Amino acid sequence: MTEQHMIQLLQKRGVTIEQISEIVFKLQKPYNEQLTEQECIDSVLAVLAKREVQYTLYTGIALDELAENKLLPEPLQSILEADEPLFGVDETLALGIVHVYGMIGLTSFGYLDKEKMGIIRSLNDDKSAVHVFLDDLICGLAAAASARIAHQNEHAPDYSSKLRLD
Repeated sequence: MTEQHMIQLLQKRGVTIEQISEIVFKLQKPYNEQLTEQECIDSVLAVLAKREVQYTLYTGIALDELAENKLLPEPLQSILEADEPLFGVDETLALGIVHVYGMIGLTSFGYLDKEKMGIIRSLNDDKSAVHVFLDDLICGLAAAASARIAHQNEHAPDYSSKLRLD
């Protein structure tokens, strides 16, 4: 499995790297005036290059596809078809991507999972396909790419000099 294979798999499911990077840009632009769209694309690709991220995406997408083809055992098939709100395994799987870049990624994931901006909303609302896992995986991928940028932002405020150890 390669980064290019994952890009093709995402495209097959209706998701482009540019759509994910648009979300990353929206998340990080308020904190980084010099941020470019290309930096966001590069960050998404850097996260996507990680093998554990690829495995996670591949697993979630495979489960969505199996559900679309009605190949899962019951009651899992019905749970995924209904996108049961208390299922939670989709978020749990996506958190594996989020934790690659720490707590900033976790808070961004929660925000994206709630707000469902851009392609995340499109996937969530698409009733012609099963995207139970994919919408959350894209949240995780965007959150991790955003956190990666935040960690590299040399213009971010440094609060460490204001810490007091009394």
